[in-house]
Amino acid sequence: MLTLNKVHHIAILCSDYQKSKTFYTEILGLTIIREIYREERQSYKLDLALNGIYVIELFSFPDPPKRPSRPEAVGLRHLAFEVINLNETVAFLTSKNIESEPIRIDETTEKRFTFITDPDLLPIEFYER
Repeated sequence: MLTLNKVHHIAILCSDYQKSKTFYTEILGLTIIREIYREERQSYKLDLALNGIYVIELFSFPDPPKRPSRPEAVGLRHLAFEVINLNETVAFLTSKNIESEPIRIDETTEKRFTFITDPDLLPIEFYER
C-alpha cells in the first residue's frame, strides 16, 4: 500500500509573473522562500510558504496555454485556503479591489466559503474554519 504523508506543494503556471508574484505575496500574504530565474527556460520559479510551510511553486514560461474553462477544466479545479473569519477576509479582498463571489454555505459541513480568482483566473476558495 502507498503511504502519503502530506501534500508537499502545488505548482501554478502564470502568464504575468510580476502580477502573480504580487498577488500571492502581497494580497494572499505568502512568504518567499526562494526565487530563481532559469535562463535556459526563460522562466521564473518562485517558492512560497504559508505559515512557514512550503506550499506553492509559481512558474512563468513564455506563452503558456490559456485555461480552457472555468471552473470545470480538467486538472486542478481550485486552490482552497482555510480562514478564521470569512467576513474579514472578504472585506480585506474588497479593499484590494478583488471581487469575491457571494458567500455560500457548504451543505455537508455547514461552513461558509467564497471564491475569488488569481490574475490568471485560477479559482481560489476561502473556507471558514
